Amino acid sequence: MTVVFMGTGEIGAPVLRWLIEHSGHQVVAVVCQPDKPVGRRQTMTAPVTKQVALASGVPVLQPEKINDPAAVEAVLAWQADLMVVMAYGQFLPKRIREGARLGCINLHASLLPRWRGASPIQSALAAGDAETGVTVMRVVREMDAGEMILAGKIPISAEDTGQSLHDRLAQLAPLVLERALPLLEAGTAPSLVQPAPFVTHCAKLTREAGRLDWSRPAVELERLIRAYDPWPGTHTLLPASWGGRILKVFPPVLVVPRPTGVVAHSGEILAVDRSTVTVAAGTDALMLHSLQTEGQKRLMVREFLAGTRLEVGQVLGQVATGAE
Repeated sequence: MTVVFMGTGEIGAPVLRWLIEHSGHQVVAVVCQPDKPVGRRQTMTAPVTKQVALASGVPVLQPEKINDPAAVEAVLAWQADLMVVMAYGQFLPKRIREGARLGCINLHASLLPRWRGASPIQSALAAGDAETGVTVMRVVREMDAGEMILAGKIPISAEDTGQSLHDRLAQLAPLVLERALPLLEAGTAPSLVQPAPFVTHCAKLTREAGRLDWSRPAVELERLIRAYDPWPGTHTLLPASWGGRILKVFPPVLVVPRPTGVVAHSGEILAVDRSTVTVAAGTDALMLHSLQTEGQKRLMVREFLAGTRLEVGQVLGQVATGAE
């Protein structure tokens, strides 16, 4: 078969490499988002999928908007048998969805119908799901709502972060696609309707989504801190005496019980020792090990306390104007 691969995010790179090097099919083009500035120096950087394609001599298309007529014509000109999509980043117009002989399929990083949307990896982790996976589905107008062909599963561990789970799903994706392609080529691929009662949705994440609400149970905050590492990260505010500066919190963190008989506000510092800071949550508490203030380096608590004084009884997360 001839294949046009459409993908921008790093999670799609292993699928593209497999398609080019091991699938036995011909990748005739890769479509991805334009290069963009990255990092503090805003260095123009190509998507990793573009880098993989160029290294293998595969033509690359990078339209600003995939629904522009010229972009649509450029994609359809390849007359591919199949469109394979993973983490492309734009809605595909009908002509592209229906423009290949065998249609257009998407590899979505969840076990559909759970976690349709832009943040399925973080959402599965934050919710405490026991497992997740990659689902191969047909692309339709509604986001992630197409009929399912098949899926592959992996367990979620208690140590997983957003990054580690992303990387494991990226390695799973080619194995799932390898099972799906022969079915599509033979015309025997299942078309399983997603059961509506089990549909859940997840939104695109912003930095503000990572603000820690200390009134939530510690077990939920612990999962959130792991889920949002590295993006969008989690943060709170330093005590009011520090002017309400942002304090970033990194995994690992440990859920511990509050000391017996201690009454504390959510966000109140319960203990400070040489290597940890313990903070009260809505239920139980979190023991923090790695912190970072705005404009500074990420530090272990032992190093952090050498430059930033935290004391028992101070409260994290309060705005300066609301301090006592």
